[in-house]
Amino acid sequence: MQRLTERKVVLVTRETRLEELKARFNTVNQARFYVEQQGGNFSDYEQEDSAYQRAVDQAQQVIGLLGRLQVVHRRFLPNFMFGADDIVVAVGQDGLVANTLKYLDGQSLVGVNPEPTRYDGLLLPFGVEDLAKILPELFRQQRPIKSVTMAKATLNNGQAIYAVNDLFIGPKSHGSARYTLRLGDQKERQSSSGVIVSTGLGSTGWFTSLITGANAVAAAFGRDGSRKKPPLVIDAPRFAWDAQHLFFTVREPFPSKTSTASMVFGRITPSQPLRIESLMPERGVIFSDGIEADYLEFNSGAQAEVKIAEKTGQLVA
Repeated sequence: MQRLTERKVVLVTRETRLEELKARFNTVNQARFYVEQQGGNFSDYEQEDSAYQRAVDQAQQVIGLLGRLQVVHRRFLPNFMFGADDIVVAVGQDGLVANTLKYLDGQSLVGVNPEPTRYDGLLLPFGVEDLAKILPELFRQQRPIKSVTMAKATLNNGQAIYAVNDLFIGPKSHGSARYTLRLGDQKERQSSSGVIVSTGLGSTGWFTSLITGANAVAAAFGRDGSRKKPPLVIDAPRFAWDAQHLFFTVREPFPSKTSTASMVFGRITPSQPLRIESLMPERGVIFSDGIEADYLEFNSGAQAEVKIAEKTGQLVA
């Protein structure tokens, strides 16, 4: 049967928990023994894997009838070259959509939920059965698209990293990050466990956790009578996916003789980027969207400019 078009559709997949266990223990039986010895339900791993593999197989069949299919595992995304006219389909969890989006540059991305009874899928509005309708509409440019503002950190050596949800700037593992923070006319030398920069898309995740914790601590501290209760930092942490600003939050700032903690939260705009200079002799990193293996080194002498990225994500609605 002839394809509907020769346009390429890239299908992005990921490993399941069962596949991760098989890689660790070599066989399914050894993985089962380990999980059940720990009191776990191994059948849940098998059901998840079966549902996922079935969804991927169905997606391949549908895409193959409509366009040129290419399958890419998420671990190859950092080095994969997407064509300017490609359409991308990600089958997995919300994190796979975010991980894929930051490597795209204008290509439309379709998020497919492989098991709606298991995953809420904020970024996975479609099922595999929807692809037969959605892809032809995309070919004809008749499908609505949501624009997603991304963050970008650029080092003084020219290296850069993009983020769809958030950037983390700090120590590689537990420890203190030491750096100088600059925003507009403000400048401060700090010691903390790191700086998190959040996008609108990421505001439902790490950003919400940070604000919720800060509000709760501030409220509890005020109730003991030793301090006047401070106002909430932000009543509603979520902000629009296409907002033309980012927020930075300093995590666990520590005031000392050589560090202060007044610039712990702020807004990054196109006219006011955030600048950070590392004072860490080693183990300083910048990574995005929770992928610690894909990072920039951020040690003494490194300077980073954090701003709104020049490109935007394009999520199919």
